Parts: sequence; C-alpha cells; structure tokens
Amino acid sequence: MKRREAREKAVQTLFQLDNTELTVDEAIAYITEGTVNAFYENLVRGTVENSQIIDETLVGKLEHWSLDRLPKIERTVLRLAVYELLFNEDVPHRVILNEAIELCKTFGDEKSGRFVNGVLSKFEEK
Repeated sequence: MKRREAREKAVQTLFQLDNTELTVDEAIAYITEGTVNAFYENLVRGTVENSQIIDETLVGKLEHWSLDRLPKIERTVLRLAVYELLFNEDVPHRVILNEAIELCKTFGDEKSGRFVNGVLSKFEEK
C-alpha cells in the first residue's frame, strides 16, 4: 500500500471514529481487508491516541472557527495532518500539506483544500 492510499484509508477510518461508538480495531477492520499496513495503522492509532494534544494545537491555529463547527471531513484531514506534523518527523512539512490538500480534493469540496492549506500553513516547519 502506498502512503497516499494509507492516508486515504486513515481519513476514512478516522471519519468513522468521529462521534461514533466504534473502537479503533472495529473501524480498522471495517476499512481494511487482510493484512493491515503499518503506516496506515500508525496514522490511525497515533491520531486517536494523541487526539487531545492534536485538538488543542488545532484550536490555537483556527481563526473565527471552533473545532466542532468545522465540517467533519476538514476536521478529520486536519487532525491527521497535525498528527503527522507533530509526531512524524520523517515526513517533510510540505509533503504533509500537499497530501492534506489532495485528501481534501478526494473527500471534500472545492473550498476544503484552500481552508486546510490556510490552517496548516500556520505550522512552522521544524
């Protein structure tokens, strides 16, 4: 599984987990078939396990928006991208931004990518 596909499946899994009673294992089993890709699983479990830090960080970057008011797909893509920005130092900052924009093009509307890019551009590259 390529990393882009892993990110797409991670967004689908995290989208399912947002405001549902599913466990992470149930959501992963629903999205994947057979062997689970390590990168995908790391994205999902890492985002869920660090959700409090991710959400606190995101709230500090949102202007005139609350996290609960964001459309679910943008919130999900932002959480995944912020997880990678904070906890995955192997991936360059610009790659994370580009992948988040591509995820918005796949799952969101025409304005999603611009909004997500605006929020993520407030994160300084380390």
